[in-house]
Amino acid sequence: MDIEYVSQLARMELTDKQKSKLSKQLSDILAYIEKLKELDVSTVQPLSHVLPLKNVFRQDKIRPSLPLNKVLNNAPSREGDSFSVPKVIE
Repeated sequence: MDIEYVSQLARMELTDKQKSKLSKQLSDILAYIEKLKELDVSTVQPLSHVLPLKNVFRQDKIRPSLPLNKVLNNAPSREGDSFSVPKVIE
């Protein structure tokens, strides 16, 4: 893979020393991938994660929310009963 091309895509300016180092690292990574391709994984089940994961859900319970004045006290700026934010679309 051409390091200069990849650095242009990433909008990175690299010195010759950095290009040399990255070229070696990329070659090592690709060589390791080739080594991994030699493994027989036909009996290994596909999985999304190496560790067993379990989502922890809580029951939704209806409960009162914060009073409006208490919420708006956290606002840097407010207009009436709303947060006031700078206009982002012209």
